[in-house]
Amino acid sequence: MSRRIILSATTAVAVLGAAGAFALAQAGEQPPALKDSAVRYTAPAAGHDGSLSFTTQITAPSGLKSLKVLAWPKGAFADKPLTEKDMKNVESATCKPAGDDTLHCTYRVPVTATDAAEATEAGQDTWYVATLATGKNGDTVFADKSATFTTR
Repeated sequence: MSRRIILSATTAVAVLGAAGAFALAQAGEQPPALKDSAVRYTAPAAGHDGSLSFTTQITAPSGLKSLKVLAWPKGAFADKPLTEKDMKNVESATCKPAGDDTLHCTYRVPVTATDAAEATEAGQDTWYVATLATGKNGDTVFADKSATFTTR
């Protein structure tokens, strides 16, 4: 084999190897991404608690450290918008693997008759679900309105 062919083949392998390593490094640096988010609100009735359930799929190439979830009524942050900092100490969703870099996350809380009555009396029938996803690499993605629901 001639030196020219060997040199060309070696250069091609090095370039392809470097491109592959770069692509893998870039994939690991991508922030978590939510998709297919859904919320379901069931009002309390006949002496039984209702519930609030939020589900989403998260793609997190670096892995997922946590998904914080907060349901909040329209108008609650009228004076000062909800921020990522506000989400640091709220409850987390439960996440289970659902593919290579994908997780299926669920957040579920009971809604008592007292909770529902207080929200209704305050005229708070439109609610939002805020999320803060934190990857294992430290990247965060915050959305103050990942989903919307009504309590009517």
